[in-house]
Amino acid sequence: MQNPIVYLDNAAATRMDERVLDAMRPYFFDTYAVATSQFGYSPGVDARDALDSARGAIASTLGAQADEFTFTSGGTESSNMALKGIAMTLGKRKGAHIVTSSIEDFAVLYSARALEKSGFRVTFVNVDHTGRIDLDHLQDSITPDTILVSIQASNQEIGTLQDLAAIGAICREKDTLFHTDATHSFPRVPIDVGATPVDLITVTASRIHGPKGIGGLYVRQGTPLGKWMDGGFQESNLRGGAENIPGAVGFARAVELVTPEETSWLQSMRDRLVERLLKIPHSRLNGHPTHRLPHNANVSFRFVEGESVLLHLDMRGFAISTGSACFSRSLEASHVLLGIGGDHERAHGSVRLTFGRFNRPEDGDAVADALSEIIERLRQISPLGKE
Repeated sequence: MQNPIVYLDNAAATRMDERVLDAMRPYFFDTYAVATSQFGYSPGVDARDALDSARGAIASTLGAQADEFTFTSGGTESSNMALKGIAMTLGKRKGAHIVTSSIEDFAVLYSARALEKSGFRVTFVNVDHTGRIDLDHLQDSITPDTILVSIQASNQEIGTLQDLAAIGAICREKDTLFHTDATHSFPRVPIDVGATPVDLITVTASRIHGPKGIGGLYVRQGTPLGKWMDGGFQESNLRGGAENIPGAVGFARAVELVTPEETSWLQSMRDRLVERLLKIPHSRLNGHPTHRLPHNANVSFRFVEGESVLLHLDMRGFAISTGSACFSRSLEASHVLLGIGGDHERAHGSVRLTFGRFNRPEDGDAVADALSEIIERLRQISPLGKE
């Protein structure tokens, strides 16, 4: 099977940085005890020290205290923990109403729908054509029985960034907890919990050249989060199971390696690519033109199918996604593009290209050249738009 020559789907997964692997290696072969063995022998103490150090390093990036950060198996578990843990605690005490948006990533979207099936009421706030939340609708949607607002920090597909400060201020005014899924933005787009009124934040390592299978949930001190998954007493009794020490160490190292300079470099490559792609006739940028993830480009091309574009690019050695990574094997239209007012043609004709640390400027030029040729050829044989 041919390996992609140019990988431009870093919003789905990233290649691990060798420096991250080097940091993790000792915790596979030397310090491999579980952290809960700290009361029995010294290898457990060493494992606990590594876990605590990693926890503190990641929490400090958020401006949080170490004991406000819980390690999980990834972003999906963190968001499930946030929504279902709050629902378990406040559902009977305060109310059974949750507010979110229709363009959330699946961990939040499907958790909300699962709670809806179990008797909770869910309100989906409107978004505008760029994917930004309608703040007036949000304010009107929060009622006295609202227990949680969950709005993503950035969209997984079109890259739009939300105004977390404004959303958080509304939640504070309404005395409602606020959760945000920051799996696609952290730590490239900084969040300081001292300045931003957010109570729970979902983060993950897999999109910043860290290991898969490790993530975390920031939980502001005093937030009434229940334990939604039964097991042991690890992670301050919020999550059972032996701690993933190598993963936690790798996560912390991956966060450390993300710099503002690198983020600016990714954005410059993204901007150059978008400029070139928008010169292709009948193309449009999806998402907000400025308030968007620095490494994300999502463009729709009329009169072609995104699946065909993806396959032709793959044959030329490029890896991208169409719509979103989760939709690339489905005939369904992207819920995000439909949610911002797009039609099925726009949704099916969209492609997402996301840069990472191991891309180079020539990668963007090469894929732009290939896309220009492929789209012209596909339009020549397509019945779409012939009239």
